Amino acid sequence: MATQTKADREAAGKKAAATRKRNETRASSSEAGRKAAATRQRNEAIDNAKRARSEVETAVSKVGSAAKSASDAVVLAGRSVATRAGVGPVG
Repeated sequence: MATQTKADREAAGKKAAATRKRNETRASSSEAGRKAAATRQRNEAIDNAKRARSEVETAVSKVGSAAKSASDAVVLAGRSVATRAGVGPVG
């Protein structure tokens, strides 16, 4: 085996340092990507929860509105029957 010169050892050291730097950058980028994905998923979950809450509130409001309309219809129907029978007030 040939003896390494000082220049060869320095070149090998620089190459190893460059490889370590590339590996470090790759690991850092991978971690940043995982964090970004987790943040995006969390934000999507929050948005979906807000949308679901809004839809539930809208549905509850519509049910309440429908119940009030049905109640009003019953009252008006009762008035109509009473008026037709000549029992209740006119108007």
